[in-house]
Amino acid sequence: MSEHTVRILFLTQDIGFGDALAHALGEGFVSRSSNDSQPIKPNILSDCDVVLIDLRTGSSQAEEGSGLRLLDEIARIQSHPPVVALCDAENHALFSSVLERGAYDSVTNPPNIIELRVVLRRAYKSDAAEKELQRLRDSIRTPNRLHELHGSSPAMQELFTLAQKIASCDVNVLITGETGTGKELLARAIHRLSPRFNEALVAFSCANLPENLIEDELFGHEKGAFTGALNMRRGRMETADQGTLFLDEIGDLSPGLQPKLLRVLQERSFERLGSNKPINVNIRLICATNRNLNDMVRQGAFRDDLYYRLNVVQLHLPPLRERRDDIPMLAQILLTAAAQRFNKKPRPFSRAALHVLEEYAWPGNVRELENAVQRAVVLCDGSTVDLCHLPAALRGSFEEPSLSCSYEDEVRQFKRRLVLRTLRQCGWQKATSARSLGVARGYLHRLINQLEIKESEEENLPERIREQGVPPKQLM
Repeated sequence: MSEHTVRILFLTQDIGFGDALAHALGEGFVSRSSNDSQPIKPNILSDCDVVLIDLRTGSSQAEEGSGLRLLDEIARIQSHPPVVALCDAENHALFSSVLERGAYDSVTNPPNIIELRVVLRRAYKSDAAEKELQRLRDSIRTPNRLHELHGSSPAMQELFTLAQKIASCDVNVLITGETGTGKELLARAIHRLSPRFNEALVAFSCANLPENLIEDELFGHEKGAFTGALNMRRGRMETADQGTLFLDEIGDLSPGLQPKLLRVLQERSFERLGSNKPINVNIRLICATNRNLNDMVRQGAFRDDLYYRLNVVQLHLPPLRERRDDIPMLAQILLTAAAQRFNKKPRPFSRAALHVLEEYAWPGNVRELENAVQRAVVLCDGSTVDLCHLPAALRGSFEEPSLSCSYEDEVRQFKRRLVLRTLRQCGWQKATSARSLGVARGYLHRLINQLEIKESEEENLPERIREQGVPPKQLM
């Protein structure tokens, strides 16, 4: 999947350095330099994604303090792009000053090109997530939202388009996906977009319930049908008449009940327990499962004729680890909702916390992300939601390095995480990974050898990803 080309505006008096830096950034970045000493105008920022300001010692901007002035001017412009400052490593006071004035981050001089690429792209993604959140606030429905489902990744956009197409057609729908991906939210969105939106949507989970209890829940019973049946009771089928019935975890439906559900789909009628009188129903059926029904059919655990009836249209909700670009937006949305729920002021995520959220494999998907964000909102008393507010399982190897950790060790760990993440995002294809990193393929090979990345590499996805069932892909 190709990433957005990040447009950089480099404010520097050293145009030669700006041209060299533009060349070094390589593929995925377009940089233009400006030595305009006039006040910043909004139009100069309209066609860039990130502003890079040169505050190096020896540049005229730094000597005259005009770099900080430019930073203040940009901060006063509404909806300005994020700013990254290039500062000398020993100038700690300047580092603090640029952050206090609203810069997204600062990079030491001379810049490490790999680190600079990462910071610039993260600044762009963070700003894009904030803008997306604002668009969601301003509009009930946007192309990146389907009622309560959100996502701008290609997989989610394709899912939203297909869901909107089939919503108006009265066909059975089978929703597949891992636990916590939002299958019931998708079912509710389809119902709301359908001609049945004024009628009831009745939801029921078939998981971990005895067969007789599920049968009673679905079909209801007559008075005296069994011991304890003191009154007639309408089942979910009857309640959903003229509306939509959503059956979650349909793969757990017992073999004894499968033919009874098939009969309802064929005859559009059923009988309550203890009665021979047929009850006609007009329902739309939406089912969901985290199991592979096709495999269950081959194994004889699920009726093939029922499977074909349910699987008229299949919608697959991808796991969160396969749409990591959506994580910043989802985290911001969940943070705002949690802050409102707990009557707390929304605090932004720190860069380190957002990095951890993007890197984690999320075996519990959006549901686990929601729990993690709620915990962070409750614990946060400072100005930002930081690493320490996230669950320990997320922090893992991303904990802050100890004071005894040398500079060389920290650089090595950073490179290792960056190379591993890029290889994973590019399907472990070295040529594509090298292009994404902006380095030669031969240099990437040397990095892999120097950093001891093996074909069975699971470091930094370590136990937690191995336990979550995400197998490493073979290096190509």
